[in-house]
Amino acid sequence: MPKPDDRRAAVPRFGTELVAWVATPWALAGYSWPLAALSVVVLIGLPTVFTTPGDKAHGIVPVPGAVTILLVLLQLVAAVVCAWLAWPVWAAVAVSLLAAATLVTERPRWRWLVSGHRATA
Repeated sequence: MPKPDDRRAAVPRFGTELVAWVATPWALAGYSWPLAALSVVVLIGLPTVFTTPGDKAHGIVPVPGAVTILLVLLQLVAAVVCAWLAWPVWAAVAVSLLAAATLVTERPRWRWLVSGHRATA
């Protein structure tokens, strides 16, 4: 199965990632600055280090497609939950709609990732 064109899905996915990178430490800063900083390291670092071969040009540790999907879901959950915790309702609603759009546009990529596309060491 060839990899689907990912350009349309990349826009809402990247937007949701940006929101997660901002909203998560924002929501956690009131509880713990170290935890807020750690959240940024996790949300940016894990998808940078762990990638499915053929999905991104660079990656350090190859992983199966299901891991990549879980990392995207982590970003989506972090963006939505932390937006609701840290921001006004109108902003949290907008983030929720962006995350919903991401779920829809990611479907072809996710089907490709779970279609037996496995990491190669």
